[in-house]
Order: sequence, then structure tokens, then C-alpha cells
Amino acid sequence: MASVRIREAKEGDCGDILRLIRELAEFEKLLDQVKISEEALRADGFGENPFYHCLVAEILPAPGEPRGPCVVGYGLYYFIYSTWKGRNIYLEDVYVMPEYRGQGIGSKIIKKVAEVALDKGCSQFRLAVLNWNQKAIDLYKALGAQDLTEAEGWHSFRFEREAMRKLVGK
Repeated sequence: MASVRIREAKEGDCGDILRLIRELAEFEKLLDQVKISEEALRADGFGENPFYHCLVAEILPAPGEPRGPCVVGYGLYYFIYSTWKGRNIYLEDVYVMPEYRGQGIGSKIIKKVAEVALDKGCSQFRLAVLNWNQKAIDLYKALGAQDLTEAEGWHSFRFEREAMRKLVGK
């Protein structure tokens, strides 16, 4: 197995991050919903007050190989707040290219996010998964995550831009 490094993303990684976001959206059969651009990723993640943080997984070349490291996965997260528990971290996406799955890269990304959460004093680490993605569900459970839909009956909701406009009368 090639050597893998999990590191904080840099501004120059935005092209690779966008490529992987599109791959993930295609895997989830939701590619038509991807509207983000490389420029928006750059502005929103690497400005003075970033809206998100990101880790990348890269395969390191063997000594003497002419090509450099190759980004094969990412984990994009941000901080949220629970009125019951205080500081939380939310993992929006975790993705590893299909040809690199089964090598523990996704688990390494998740463990690194957990490490960040603990370092920042977070009491919880949250994420969501589509109900048909059984491999991911099994992985999260194997790593110790609790399925809140099963355990507590929580449902996840969102307001899209048009719904927000209607809500506020704009």
C-alpha cells in the first residue's frame, strides 16, 4: 500500500477539492445540485473568517517517482453549537476516490476530524449519510458513531434559498 498523508487543505488544493466534491455528488446521484465554484471554495475556506475547514488525503509517491503527491480524498467540516452540549463539529463530507477505498483512508480522515474536535473542546462530532449508503453507515457505526435516526428518531431538515426568501417575505 502506498503511503498516505492526512493534512490540512491549502488554498492551492481547491481545484482537487472541487473535483472530489463533484465525484461525491455523482456517487450520491446528486451532481445537478453542485453549484459551488473553485473561487467560492477559496474565498469561503481560506479568508480571514473561514466558513469551513478541510482535510485532504494524499498518496505520497515512492522515493524516486517523478510525480508529486496525489489528492485522493477529503473531509470538509465546520463548527456548530449545541444548546445542550456546547461546542460541536460537523463533518459535511468525507470522500475517498473509489480506487483508494478499503485502505483505511476514510477512517483516517474521520479520526483526524475527531482529533480536531477534541483539541477544540467539542463535545460531539456530527455527520449525516444517505439512507442507502450502507457501507458508510456500517463504517460510522464500527467507528463508534450513534445513529440518531434509530436511537432518537431525529430527522434532518433544510431550508433552500427560495424557501428562505418566502419565509422572510423577499
